[in-house]
Amino acid sequence: MTFEEARAAFPVLERLAYLNAGTNGPLARATAEAMVAQALLELAEGRSGADYYTSSRELRERVRGKLAALIGVPPGNVALTTSTTNGCNIVLAGLGLGPDDEIVTTDEEHFGLLGPLHTAGVQVRAAATRGLEPSRALERLLDAVGPKTKLLALSHVSWVTGNVLPIAELKRETDLPLLVDGAQSGGAIDADATPYDYYTVSGQKWPCGPDSTGALYVREPESLRVSAPTYFSQDRFEPAGAFEPKAGAARFDHGYLGAMLLAGLEAALDGAPEWRFERARATAERCRALLAERHEVVTAPGSSTLVSFRPAGDPAEAVRRLAEGGVVLREIPGSGLVRVSCGYWTSDDDLDRLLAGLAA
Repeated sequence: MTFEEARAAFPVLERLAYLNAGTNGPLARATAEAMVAQALLELAEGRSGADYYTSSRELRERVRGKLAALIGVPPGNVALTTSTTNGCNIVLAGLGLGPDDEIVTTDEEHFGLLGPLHTAGVQVRAAATRGLEPSRALERLLDAVGPKTKLLALSHVSWVTGNVLPIAELKRETDLPLLVDGAQSGGAIDADATPYDYYTVSGQKWPCGPDSTGALYVREPESLRVSAPTYFSQDRFEPAGAFEPKAGAARFDHGYLGAMLLAGLEAALDGAPEWRFERARATAERCRALLAERHEVVTAPGSSTLVSFRPAGDPAEAVRRLAEGGVVLREIPGSGLVRVSCGYWTSDDDLDRLLAGLAA
């Protein structure tokens, strides 16, 4: 697949410089067509019967396998979720931590992680890592770890700065359980989740799938309690509700993800070219270099597919003005930053339009 062919898959790129996959990735024509085809099939054939349930289960397992491949883990260790937040809630509820336990996180996390941490009923300590190089961020995180620390919970890629956080080094230095928020890494960078205990993926962001799709990797599924069982959690159950959990991480499946969502997500995963990570990283580096000529860029060199910078004037106004000119990105609230998402589909013309819009 050539770059031109990959880009042509996304009709929105014919009009817009779409630079906001960190919120929602663009939808490919094939993704939408797969969802429509599934809807029309269900319209004509119904949503019941042996053939329907067999094909739905097969689709479910194919998608599980493709999400597992995205982060380099075995399919049996992947649960299907509706979001990274959903995955974080599954882990934190299942660990059964209490008020005497502590979780270490950072000061640059999304509420999708922070909210579940707060409601877990534990002590939360946030290391001040925002804007630091990985080596200095590691120092801050290690300083925050204490005798009560039972879990480390942080992003692989900061949604604020785009910097890659030192999760591998942190795991190696502490050997503590590690929950990784992979919202800005899964499908964006070449991620291997196998060393970590829990790793979440957002389907609608960098994989460019439908809303309400995602995944959770659990390294040792039997060690985590099923705290919110769904019909898909069990192999068999008793009249009083006692049940035998499914093998592997499927026991944590959020519930019934409709076949239309799964069909769209499968098409999105199938449509990504093999060279996507290298192309996206190179484009982000070019974006960073161009922005740094005129603006303060807070993203460290060689980081991820996100580039955050301080525009001249009000960030919200800059985002609004750029949108009027057909350039879509986002402000990070309360930070003074504007964030650019560079996907494998991003062209040099997209970046030129961004720079021209900022100079206007």
